[in-house]
Amino acid sequence: MRHFDRPSARTQLVLFNLFGDYVLDHGGSAWTTGLLDVLGRLDIGQRAARTTLSRMKRRGWLEARRVGRRSLYRATPKAGALLREGGQRLFGPRPGAWDGTWHLIAYSLPVERRLTRHRLRTRLSWLGYGTVQPGTLIAAHARTDEVDGVVRELEVGPYIHRFRGARLDPEEQDRIVRGCWDLAEIDGRYASFVQRYQPALRRLRQRQATNRLLPPDECFVWRFWATYDYSEFPRIDPLLPDELLPRRWRGHQAYAVLTELRRLTDGPAWEYLKSSGLLAPRAVDRARAASAGVTAASRRRGRVKVSGDGR
Repeated sequence: MRHFDRPSARTQLVLFNLFGDYVLDHGGSAWTTGLLDVLGRLDIGQRAARTTLSRMKRRGWLEARRVGRRSLYRATPKAGALLREGGQRLFGPRPGAWDGTWHLIAYSLPVERRLTRHRLRTRLSWLGYGTVQPGTLIAAHARTDEVDGVVRELEVGPYIHRFRGARLDPEEQDRIVRGCWDLAEIDGRYASFVQRYQPALRRLRQRQATNRLLPPDECFVWRFWATYDYSEFPRIDPLLPDELLPRRWRGHQAYAVLTELRRLTDGPAWEYLKSSGLLAPRAVDRARAASAGVTAASRRRGRVKVSGDGR
């Protein structure tokens, strides 16, 4: 069961997905050698991997440490917050039943904060808000807690007004949905995802039924790429209620394919990762203690020290 031919993936996004899905909640750190081996299994060469790791370190997404003769990378708090937000959008609970009302956000930021304005619009679009007109966004579900977090992070509270419980004329509602979101395009991407992974899911079911399981490393590869390819949808799908979606919407089918494929490959994928030597939870505690000067004598002997490049 070979993996399909796929376009080249962006190494930084691969690393974000790897840390978010596997590393962050299991100690938060990855040994450099294990990281390079796992990336190699995903067809990413060492030169590209090392270059991207160094770039992500410079940009504040990762930090590098040495523990004896070994080195590791750890997600920074900034990266951790972003990855947890992405994980919540990817695997968090789906919106409940719709009450037929809309939620509006109106904002007006000073000219000197135009970059913040762009970031606000982008972050809110990831939460399902569409642009009705400049400075006005609309969503079928409020996502109050997440919006509050974005407003606090960007420090834009004085420039925002929020409205709840708006009801629209049916024709106006259809016009707004068409203007805010290209649902046909999104549905087409979901269809491509299903076409790519449903045959693999059928083969995985057959193998499980006959006790002919895939090798752990292949299970990891399938699980990783399915999640990676699905990860674009939380940024483009507003998760509208069924009442507002086209007939035969493939988003539900795509999510079901992803969920079952991940379930069938979960155990073997983690078996592979444990054997790869990727995760380094205990090493982080030792590195933290050393960097805080708790074991100065050990540092002088070179047992634990902080590194600038993590190689």
